[in-house]
Amino acid sequence: MASSTVYLNGEFLPLDKACVPVLDRGFIFGDGVYEVIPVYAGKAFRLQHHLQRLKNSMQAVRITNPHTDEEWNAIINEVVTRNNDGDQSIYLQITRGVARRDHRFPGDATPTVFVMSNLFDPVPKQQLENGVNAITLDDIRWQYCSIKSIALLPNILLRQQAVEQGAAEAILLRNGEVTEGAASNVFIVKDGIIITPPKTDCLLPGITRDLVVEQAHEHGLAVKEANIKQTELETADEIWLTSSTKEILPVTKLNGQAVGSSKPGTVWQKMYALYQAYKQTLRQSA
Repeated sequence: MASSTVYLNGEFLPLDKACVPVLDRGFIFGDGVYEVIPVYAGKAFRLQHHLQRLKNSMQAVRITNPHTDEEWNAIINEVVTRNNDGDQSIYLQITRGVARRDHRFPGDATPTVFVMSNLFDPVPKQQLENGVNAITLDDIRWQYCSIKSIALLPNILLRQQAVEQGAAEAILLRNGEVTEGAASNVFIVKDGIIITPPKTDCLLPGITRDLVVEQAHEHGLAVKEANIKQTELETADEIWLTSSTKEILPVTKLNGQAVGSSKPGTVWQKMYALYQAYKQTLRQSA
């Protein structure tokens, strides 16, 4: 299989030829941030929203933004083009750069910039028809989850616990309230109202999350941002997971118990249709 083309520090090259020094602070410390951007029919999805979140993450960890928005657009579009347009998932990572191992910020390091593309794998039809299993776990992560940090070991450990229990995702609880999934935002539906936790440092401000809220408002679906207690999660009529790669995924079993009717709910069906229609406008745009 041919190697995909990636971007690394100003150069486009095959993925299997891309290398960074072992003293890169991303390798040594996990000192960096990232973004995942879906691409439909060769067009990056809500790119400016993703770039703004990327800039917010860089500012929060004090990495100097190495590119203007126009330069980021050009790099991403070139990676998309070199990987045959179509549906893709762009992974973009920036680290603080290469320096002697020292916890202090280096004074002269140049940020490492890496951009790659993967084929966009749609959610399996079976998961859309039947939903997925999820479990609840204590949120063991740090206090700045609004930063899209590459230091994801806690998320990995939480997701692995879910996998080992036959679940697709771990829904995380902090002080008895829902924060988010190990790699997703969380929504519930109760009495016809769509609810998702408000944006705080305890969760990532998801691009898909925001679009769901936006589409609900635009199309007259009842929606609010409010704290979700564990008991409210456990008695919800519907539970959804959202992310750039999951899009909107229904949870039909939580901790081994049926959610609602144990099938994807009617509100999810409406929102999923609205989301697909929104994507279609992007595909058809010039």
